[in-house]
Amino acid sequence: MKIGLFFGSFNPVHIGHMIIANYLYQYTDLDKIWLVVSPHNPLKNKKSLANDYDRLHLVNLAIGDNLYLQSSNIEFSLPIPSYTIDTLTYLKEKYPKYHFHLIMGSDNILSIHKWKNYEMLLRDYEIFIYRRPGSESTLFSEQPNIHYLDAPLLDISSTQIRAMIHEGKSIQYLVPDTVYHYLLNSSLYR
Repeated sequence: MKIGLFFGSFNPVHIGHMIIANYLYQYTDLDKIWLVVSPHNPLKNKKSLANDYDRLHLVNLAIGDNLYLQSSNIEFSLPIPSYTIDTLTYLKEKYPKYHFHLIMGSDNILSIHKWKNYEMLLRDYEIFIYRRPGSESTLFSEQPNIHYLDAPLLDISSTQIRAMIHEGKSIQYLVPDTVYHYLLNSSLYR
C-alpha cells in the first residue's frame, strides 16, 4: 500500500489542507493520505501551537468519514522536536509492507537543506510537491523522486486563521464546517 504522508502543524487544519490531500489522492497513485499532526516542527515557534490532541481532534473532524484520508499522531510518541527522517524510519519498521511518500509545499523544498539527513529524504523517498503562493520553486525537479503537482492554489494560512479568531472575525468557509462549528464553541485560539 502506498501512503502519502502530509506532515503539518495543522494549527488549525483548513480547507487548503483538505483540498491538497484530496487532490493528491485523486491525481497520484497513492492509496491513502495520512495527515500527520506534528507536535513541534523544529523550524517553527512552538509557542503559537495549540495542544497536540486539540489539533489532532480538529483534523479528525475535518476528515469525517472519508475513507482515503486518515489522521496520524505517530509523532506524539517520538522524541521532540520531530524530524521527518526519524519518523519515516520508525514508520518503515512499524509498517514494513507499506511504502511511504512525502507530501510537502514548494516552500518546504526551498528549506529542505536545513532538514536532518535531507539527502536521504531526496534519495530514498518519492516526494510530491504542491505549489504554495509566493514560492514557485522547481528545486530538485530533475531528480526522479521529486514530483511537482498543479494542485489548486489557495492563499490561506493557519496563521491568518488564528489571527482572525483572535480578532473575533468569522473563519467560516476557511475551515471545514465541522471544524468551524467546533471552534465557534471553543476557547481554542482565543
